[in-house]
Amino acid sequence: MAWVSPVTHFMNTTNNQLTSRRDFLKTSAVIGGVLAAPAMLPGNLFGAGNSDTLRVGLIGCGGRGTGAAGQALSADKNVVLVAVGDVFESQVKSSLESLRAEHADKVKVDPDHCFIGLDAYQKVIDSGVDVVLLATPPGFRPQHLKAAVAAGKHIFCEKPVATDGPGIRSVLESVEEAKKKKLALVAGFCWRYNLAERALFQRIHDGEIGDVRVVYGNYYTGTVKPMPPASDRPAGMTDVEWQLHNWYNFGWLSGDSLVEQAVHAVDWMCWAMKDVPPIKAVAVGGRQIPAQGGNIFDHFEVNYEYADGARGFLGARQIPECVNDNKATIFGTKGEGHELGFAGMPFIKGANAWKYKGPRPNMYQVEHDEMFASIRAGNPINDGVRLAHSTLTAIMGRMAAYTGQEITWEQALNSKEELVPANLAWDTKLTAAPMAMPGKTKFA
Repeated sequence: MAWVSPVTHFMNTTNNQLTSRRDFLKTSAVIGGVLAAPAMLPGNLFGAGNSDTLRVGLIGCGGRGTGAAGQALSADKNVVLVAVGDVFESQVKSSLESLRAEHADKVKVDPDHCFIGLDAYQKVIDSGVDVVLLATPPGFRPQHLKAAVAAGKHIFCEKPVATDGPGIRSVLESVEEAKKKKLALVAGFCWRYNLAERALFQRIHDGEIGDVRVVYGNYYTGTVKPMPPASDRPAGMTDVEWQLHNWYNFGWLSGDSLVEQAVHAVDWMCWAMKDVPPIKAVAVGGRQIPAQGGNIFDHFEVNYEYADGARGFLGARQIPECVNDNKATIFGTKGEGHELGFAGMPFIKGANAWKYKGPRPNMYQVEHDEMFASIRAGNPINDGVRLAHSTLTAIMGRMAAYTGQEITWEQALNSKEELVPANLAWDTKLTAAPMAMPGKTKFA
């Protein structure tokens, strides 16, 4: 299940940052990546009998899923793609065509391992794979993550990991189960796998800008996936199919623009604060450009407060013909840390002035390189808690903007609002929720 991801445009930019694989492997030793020879590993480590080949299944064949599959196939010499699933057959076909063009010798997907439909995720999980890549719209991820962990699969899970509080609670349960089973769970918060950003945030955590007091982040961009007019809806297309084709524009699927895209800037803030959650948030937001049937906002401004009095500010906007910017500034008592995203190398101003000058390999590739290396080494990475907490921080901001109320961390975590429909079927009658109205929309 999935569709062309709004983050796909980042990947073309990131390709310009590539260093050679040899350079990356040298650097990975410094940052803790462990590469173990398969011959040294116990044969049953991967749930693949005595074979050292890791079999990958892709759930969600859009742009991000296809990219993740390609990166998984590049991460390890003994990895093959054996199963794919999506709600739309066209997505499966286009994804496999692209992957076979780049990895002909590693794409071993037989026709009976191409799964289509709302239950395709379970069929991929049950198809004999060792690793699953979860790249569907976020609304489905708690369900898919739960199923993958229950089946004992190693997991790459794109961000965000849910769209509501009940989804986050499910995810946190799955994360703990994954730890018990010693399963890899690598999060798609890609900047955490960028060597330059790791160097910056390590220096911040080491106190080189003093105590962090304020974080300002922004995510200003154009419309990611415009909602088509209702007149474009083909005759006979069900509500569910229409919304899945236009998933970004519906809150139950995407979580809104703050949760689906600006969550990268939210994650920078969480990283700067050592992943200690904020205690509360107030926010403003709305829809400046009239929607054509979706129900997401096109701008937000969120003010987060931490227990020690530190503040986090996030500005987000997705309106065309406006200035674009995606950066973060971390203000400390002794200096400033500057995260420039794709615009340049991070740096520090102040007494401990510094600018990153090392390698900056493709962070999307690093995610998979380190995940597969951790599996081979028998020490699987588990990013699950921070994946859930960064996602909830964004959801908390959305809740504050939608309601116009101050929302605490505990309220967000324990919210009873369930955005994702239960027992979804193709013919489910699914009227989109009305656009939120601050001061009128109630917190649940």
